[in-house]
Amino acid sequence: MATFTGTVRKNDLEGGFHELVTEQGDVYRLSKCSVKAGARVKVEGNVESGGFGIHMSGPSIAVKSIEVLAS
Repeated sequence: MATFTGTVRKNDLEGGFHELVTEQGDVYRLSKCSVKAGARVKVEGNVESGGFGIHMSGPSIAVKSIEVLAS
């Protein structure tokens, strides 16, 4: 399990999904996200390897928890 900190953004590609843009500039798809775009968050989860998805934007994080951080 890993922890990632960054900002949630909405990507409208292929019907729409949420991404996490980390403080290092890496971009991950979020397997589930209940927070609004623009929120600064800490995400705990595992980077999924392999598999196939329609959202061709980068690796996906299988989210265990999301914590919204103070601005």
